[in-house]
Amino acid sequence: MAETSEKPHRLETGDDLDALVADHDVVLVDFYTKGCPVCQSIEPMVGNVARATTATVGMLNPQTELGLVEEYDIQGVPTLLLFEDGEIAGRMASGFEGTESIVGFVTENSSAERR
Repeated sequence: MAETSEKPHRLETGDDLDALVADHDVVLVDFYTKGCPVCQSIEPMVGNVARATTATVGMLNPQTELGLVEEYDIQGVPTLLLFEDGEIAGRMASGFEGTESIVGFVTENSSAERR
């Protein structure tokens, strides 16, 4: 598998998402929209997760490809989806969460470890 990055990957399309999930064992994806204040406030927390765990982190605006909204049942933003071995291992869609909460979500629901 590819090496994890300590910075979130900016994804543009569903194909980008598929490639990231295929290339990494554990991937946390932040589905966000521009202009969403909660999305903007959680972005640094997601970046912290990329540095604090062995999970790979991606960020994707589903408005660029609306089929993703239905495919991943995105009912609001921000929505964090955790993938392990290509399958959804967890979902967090409760609004703003701090770094520790998100790190706990990732490490409790996957094989990702704290750095």
